[in-house]
Amino acid sequence: MNKLLTIAANTFTETLRQPVYAVIIVASLMLFLLAPALTMYSLDDDNKFLREISLSTLFLTSLFISIFAASGAVAEEIGNKTITTVVTKPVQRPIFLLAKFLGVAGAVALAHYLCTIAYLMAIRHGVMETVNDTFDWSVISIAAGVLLLTLLITAFFNYFYDWQFSSTAIKLGAVFASMGILFLAFFDRNWKFDPAGDGIHLMDIYASVLLFMGALVITALAIALSSRFNVVVTLAGCVGLFMLGLISDYTFGRFADSHLWADIAYHIVPNLQVFWVSDAIYEGSKIPARYIFISGLYALCYTTGILSIAVALFQRRQVG
Repeated sequence: MNKLLTIAANTFTETLRQPVYAVIIVASLMLFLLAPALTMYSLDDDNKFLREISLSTLFLTSLFISIFAASGAVAEEIGNKTITTVVTKPVQRPIFLLAKFLGVAGAVALAHYLCTIAYLMAIRHGVMETVNDTFDWSVISIAAGVLLLTLLITAFFNYFYDWQFSSTAIKLGAVFASMGILFLAFFDRNWKFDPAGDGIHLMDIYASVLLFMGALVITALAIALSSRFNVVVTLAGCVGLFMLGLISDYTFGRFADSHLWADIAYHIVPNLQVFWVSDAIYEGSKIPARYIFISGLYALCYTTGILSIAVALFQRRQVG
């Protein structure tokens, strides 16, 4: 257990220090910032479009972070032979691979949490659909305060204590953003104490939790592929499964009763549509706790299965 936790913690720290990790998060936060303005020109409900764009950004952020983090955690260590210093300790290969998954999953969880707060702020602000709509200055002020405070304190620790800038900023940003969204949960756009009118809906939180479950499945696949292939193949495989998983019902489900190949593919390819509930939120449908529980078991089964295959493939992998 000590070896597992040590490797997982080291993987988590190394992932946070990767430049691509910070770049993806910053790009996602910029999209959340611009989303209310970009979605005001739709021909349908602008706020529905805002929600769909934001949830898509949230899902894609976890997808690309899991791919690049897994490749850096496993494929690069195999490529530059640093893995030999670990497996000769000795550290059993299943422990090594599981620890890598936990470390990458932790990094994905932190990025997903930070982007979820940005998503809730964007939904709280909403789209200004008419000339009578005004800016939600409470959201803008809190977001600007979180950003400014994060940059100032991070610069202080980086200058005086030589802390790594990007990883420190992400950690502090998550802390200050938590305080900010907690404040917004109790105060409305007029700065009045009104928890009932805070504009933050529980269904949006449920949607984020479900998307994180789907992200864990992609993370397990990224770990499995990166244990045998380079980052290009890992990227292609994960994106391919991501696309197939989103259209699994249409591609395989409608043929499953009449064609054996479709039935097999329908049960092998994870149905990521299970974790996409933006339409249900827009239509006012409730997401019961039972659905989240079953979806969690669904994600757990697929994650366990993919990791089991990864361990079997990694057992005979030449790393020396």
